[in-house]
Amino acid sequence: MPSIFTPSPTEIERKKPGTGGKPPVTRRPTGGGGGGGGDDDFKNENRGPGELLRRVRFFVFFALAGDMLFFATVILAFFVSHAGFVMDPRSHTFSPNWHPVILPRILYLNTAILVASSVTMELARRRIFREIDVLEEWLGLGRPALRNTLPWIGATLGLGLLFLAGQALAWRQLSRMGFSFDRYHVTPASYFFYLITGMHAAHLLLGVLALIGCLCGLSLLKRVEYRQVAVDSTAWFWHVMGVTWLVLFAVLAFGQ
Repeated sequence: MPSIFTPSPTEIERKKPGTGGKPPVTRRPTGGGGGGGGDDDFKNENRGPGELLRRVRFFVFFALAGDMLFFATVILAFFVSHAGFVMDPRSHTFSPNWHPVILPRILYLNTAILVASSVTMELARRRIFREIDVLEEWLGLGRPALRNTLPWIGATLGLGLLFLAGQALAWRQLSRMGFSFDRYHVTPASYFFYLITGMHAAHLLLGVLALIGCLCGLSLLKRVEYRQVAVDSTAWFWHVMGVTWLVLFAVLAFGQ
C-alpha cells in the first residue's frame, strides 16, 4: 500500500503564518540597506556619551594610580628614614639622624583652602550633569548648564592658586627657621618636607592647568557631553589630589 505523506502541524504553521498558529520568528537583519538599523544599532548601542565618559575616567584613574604608587613609596621612605643614626666622631656615640620639622602654621590654612576647593569642584561637576539644564541645552533653549558651572570652576581655580601661593609662603617660612633646602643645611626631615610638598604642588599645578583648559573648553565646546567629560575628568583629578594632600599632611604633622 502506498504511504500517504501528511504534513505535520509545525510545518503548516511555518508555511502559513497568516492562517493561524505561531507567528514567524523575528530575526535581526544580517546587513544590507536599511540605513544602519538592525545589527548596526545592536553593536553600537554602547557607543555614546556614556561610553566616552567611562573611557576618560578609566584613563584618569589609570594615570592617578601611578601617582599614588609614587606617593606611597615616598611615605614608606619617610618612615624608614626615622631609623637612621649618625656617629659623633668626638664621643663615638650614635645619635638619631632625624630631627623633626616644625610645620608652618599656614599649612593648616592651606589644607582648609584645598578642602574648600574640592567642594566647589564637586558643585561644578554636579551642575554640568543637572538633567533639566542638560535637556534645555540639547533642545537649543540656551546654555544653563554652562552658565551654572562656570562660577564654580572659577572659584576652584582661584582657591587652587591661593593654595599654591600658600605653599610657597610655607617654604619661605621653613627656610627662615633654618630648614632651607640646600646641601649645607638640609636634614632628612626637611628633605622629605620639601619633597612631599613640592611633588604635590607640582601635581596640583597640573590640576590648575586642567582647570584653565576646562574653562576654555566650556566656552569653545559646543556639545554638552564633551563639556561634561571635561568637567568630570578634571573634578576626579582634583578630588584625588585633595585626598592625597590630607594623607600627606597627616604624615607630616603626626608622623614625625
